[in-house]
Order: sequence, then structure tokens, then C-alpha cells
Amino acid sequence: MSSPDPFDLAALRPRLPSPLQHVEDDRFARRGLRLVLKRDDLIHPELIGNKWRKLAPNLAAAHGRTVLTFGGAHSNHLRATAAAGRLLGLPTVGVVRGHELADRPFNPSLARCAANGMRLHFVDRATYRRKTEPATLARVLRAAGAEEAYVVPEGGSNSEAVRGCRALGQELRGHADVVALACGTGGTLAGLAAGLAPGQRALGVPVLKGGFLTADTEALQKRAFGGRCGDWSLDDRFHFGGYARVPAELDAFAEDFEERHGVPVERLYVAKLLYGLVALADEGAFARGTTVAAVITGRPFP
Repeated sequence: MSSPDPFDLAALRPRLPSPLQHVEDDRFARRGLRLVLKRDDLIHPELIGNKWRKLAPNLAAAHGRTVLTFGGAHSNHLRATAAAGRLLGLPTVGVVRGHELADRPFNPSLARCAANGMRLHFVDRATYRRKTEPATLARVLRAAGAEEAYVVPEGGSNSEAVRGCRALGQELRGHADVVALACGTGGTLAGLAAGLAPGQRALGVPVLKGGFLTADTEALQKRAFGGRCGDWSLDDRFHFGGYARVPAELDAFAEDFEERHGVPVERLYVAKLLYGLVALADEGAFARGTTVAAVITGRPFP
């Protein structure tokens, strides 16, 4: 059987537009609010949610070249890129933070990347921090034997990705007053906000500490669209201590949401988003009659 054409992203068979699911939740209903879930976790079994939306335009831009990208040992972005490479017949290279990991047994995430054909290249943490500097990037590409590769940044957020995420906002036109999502690098928020209709607003819930995401999101929009666009804001109170921090309170909340609604809740991003929305509803942050859409950008990996 012949390999799929790497330029034909339809070979990945995404489910677009992703479905909307209304959920009855008394924590919102008693405030006169309507909650809907934008099930981007159902777009594709391996390229889930914003991973599909950000990777698809980059895979097209690669024009069949090796795709090289970056991530930590538990990176969902690396897993999605490796899966896309296998499905499209594209070579992939993952530059992994932590040189010491090369001598250890692979964790399930890295093992899945390798099983999907991704070549893993480990670098020390100091080099990884400087990976966007041209000289450092050139050294990494040479060391990885991928000097001609198409480079996708960590998390997949670049101008192509931001423009790809604009479709998410367009799919939600007429369906919600406020559209909320968890944010890592700001790329999905930047595109989503640009795609919404006038009168709609986007709310980002950062999962990392630091308060840097407003500037990063504005910079992404400037590169993709020429300047800030759409009505969007951030609420950085729900990171629970930073990326990959899942204290017992958050885990219990996620389990309760799963039991209430039968929806699997990914812990690192989606749980923080949903927790934040429940807290905001309780604070009276949304006017009565508001429809709030929560974008489910991922799901738990086995």
C-alpha cells in the first residue's frame, strides 16, 4: 500500500468542525449561565485539539521535509508531531530537554514518540533554554543531523499555527458569548480571538506561572495578523503552582466533573480551565444569560 501524500492533510481524517456539547451543571445554571463544551479533543484520536489546529498548517508548510520540534520528556506536542509523521510518512525529530534522559529508560510519552518513528535528540537544559537563538539552533540542527529540517517551535505556536487556530473561533461564532480555554504558549488564544465575531470575547486561563502570556500572545498576533485583534483577556489565578502541578484539590475537582458529565478531563490544562470557570461563575464574573464555551483542548493520555 502506498504512503499517503504528505501534502494531503485530509489523509489524517480530522473531525471538523469539532462538536459542541451542552452540559447541565447547577454551578452555572443557578447563576443563569449556560455551559457548552467545544470538544476539540474529538478532532483526531492522536492529533488532539489544538495540536491538530497548530500542527496542520505547519505540516503543510513543511512540503515533505523532515519536521523538527522541541519539548520536555512529557510533551504532548512531541507525541502529536510523532503521530503525524507516522500517519503522513514524514520524518520527525524531537529535541528533548534534558541530556541525562538519553541514558534512562524512556517514559511512556517518549516511548510513544519513538514507536511512531520520531528520532529523539537530547540536549542539556542550558542549550535548550537558548534554542531560539540562531547560533544555538544551528548547532542543534547540525548535531541532530537535520540541517534542512522544517523547524516548529516548542508547543507549536508560530504564525502558521496562530492562523490555523483562527478557524476555532470561526466555528464558535453564534454559539457563545464567552469562549474560554487553557493556555500554555498563547498560540491557540491568539488565533481563537481573531476568529470570533464582534461581541464575543475570549478568556485565557494560563497553566504556567509568571504573568508573561499577555505580551507573548500580543506578539504572536502581531506576527500573524499585524497587530492585536479580537476581544481577549487572561486570568492567571488558576495555574495551581505552575505547569504539571496537579494538587489533590484539582484532581478531586476533575474526578467530580467526569462523574457529573461523563467527559474525560485532562489534568494539566483542561482541569485548570474548568476549575477556573466554576470559580468565576461563583464570583459572578459573567452576567446572567451568558453562554460560556469551554474549549476542551486535550484528553488524558493512557
